[in-house]
Amino acid sequence: MFDVSFWEISIVAIIALLVIGPERLPAVARTAGRWYGKLQRFVTTVREDIERELKASELKQIMDEQKNELDQLKRSLDQTRSELERITSIERLEEEIKPVTKGAEKDLPASGDKAPSHPGNDPR
Repeated sequence: MFDVSFWEISIVAIIALLVIGPERLPAVARTAGRWYGKLQRFVTTVREDIERELKASELKQIMDEQKNELDQLKRSLDQTRSELERITSIERLEEEIKPVTKGAEKDLPASGDKAPSHPGNDPR
């Protein structure tokens, strides 16, 4: 966590020995060690919580992207289905019209025959 060299620790220990005294120094060192351990555990816990939240937000973002892709795929499938239904209905209509048109072809004059003239279609 901190970059502390041997000489820095030695200087702090000598100052602590002079200020606190030799009788209370071991108790103060134990207390300082406990607080340092608690601080390290707290920092580790906070770091893990932050990492967990980041992973959760990343997973949520991935899920949102997947949901968007699925929605696009659903829209595409719906369009394809409607197009297929339209084509199928056209084919059914053609099947229904075929007998009617075959009957109408029999009634049409041959290609060499003159078409019947209508009063409004007089070529003169």
